[in-house]
Amino acid sequence: MIQEEGPGWRLARDFSRDGFPFLIGGELWAVELTEMEMKGLQALLVELDHQHKLICDQLMEEESITLELEQQEWWGCLDGTRDHWGLRVVLQGKGMRSRGLEGAWPAPAAQAFLAALRTVWD
Repeated sequence: MIQEEGPGWRLARDFSRDGFPFLIGGELWAVELTEMEMKGLQALLVELDHQHKLICDQLMEEESITLELEQQEWWGCLDGTRDHWGLRVVLQGKGMRSRGLEGAWPAPAAQAFLAALRTVWD
């Protein structure tokens, strides 16, 4: 089992748990995810971070930016400045047996969560 947490975020991976081996959380929320859901979330957040890095040098210090991205069943938003930004995600429950969720991490929890996500996933 791998567990990481900090102020305003939580991330755990435990492959001994059938069905929902991942847990993500924010200040007042947490949810367990399947491996496929987690792969989708990880891909979405890494791409949002990549897009932010591509344009952050063009932003003035106090200038704000909002990036939105939809991939598979996930929607995500990176919102803030070049140095301080938060993340919002939505798992769009489509279909009879699908579930949905909404979660968010404000700055600086968003940056810490994303760094931990990369570590745990690799």
